[in-house]
Amino acid sequence: MKVSYIRSDEIYRKIMEASIERKNDIYRYELMMPFKGKWDCYRVPMKAASPNGYDVIMASGMLGHIVPTKVDYSQKINIEGISSDLLWRSCEQSVRKSLECFINNGIQLPVQEYLFTILLANAESPYISLNEGYCGDGGIPGYIFVWLTPNQYTLEHLPAALAHETNHNVRFQFIRWKNDITLGEMIVSEGLAENFAVCLYGEDKAGPWVTKTDMKILNEHIKPVIYDGLNVQGLENLNAYLYGDEMAALQNYPCVGLPYCAGYACGYHLVKHYLKKTGKSIVEATLLPASEILEAAEDFWYE
Repeated sequence: MKVSYIRSDEIYRKIMEASIERKNDIYRYELMMPFKGKWDCYRVPMKAASPNGYDVIMASGMLGHIVPTKVDYSQKINIEGISSDLLWRSCEQSVRKSLECFINNGIQLPVQEYLFTILLANAESPYISLNEGYCGDGGIPGYIFVWLTPNQYTLEHLPAALAHETNHNVRFQFIRWKNDITLGEMIVSEGLAENFAVCLYGEDKAGPWVTKTDMKILNEHIKPVIYDGLNVQGLENLNAYLYGDEMAALQNYPCVGLPYCAGYACGYHLVKHYLKKTGKSIVEATLLPASEILEAAEDFWYE
């Protein structure tokens, strides 16, 4: 098993010092090209066929990454925030430790090479501010992104965020992604990933997508809405259930009357309930079909 990373801080420093004409290409070919396999799965080209067309630069901006033309000397302190050798080693250790949880339990991982990086987030993105300054993406096996605005809180949560994304990375090697995925399948996947991160790094490192949700609101308001929507399909329809109405509205998606990251919080507590009820480990549960977990945890909805 090979775990490696792209030192984004070194590339961001190069972008910072480059002329405005060169910034995009440095970002495109030095920072993003190693992740071409990931972007190809999303059908995002490295470079658009026409000026201002859809490509990796535009997609990065939409996800809340800082775009290269904004990487100037005003970003120097943020670049320094992700420049510690110790930080990169601890991040590598997190990914490796996460993968070894499965390997040491006799699970043969189909993917043997893993590549990750830490990206700078656009602090002005509503998505980033709602998520307390950090996000991640580990849905394509072999590739992991985490992006953040560097500060004490986000840097302390970085190893747990990487564990969360690595759990996705492993799960989707065994549970095939499908475009008509249901809400039930999505909340189980997110619940597994966050329980895995908490298992490795503790409850105090749970993400805001869990900690911002009050249990009274979860039980009295969120659960009934999520339960009624378990079979909803289509990512545009799932958005409000997973992220809440505020984020859905920002993207012109339908709203369903839910607060911030309701689906994530619900999935976390659903999986936590399942693990306690069945005695299964989070490693075992990660490889199970969502339907099996939902069936076994049916009583969760009536607590």
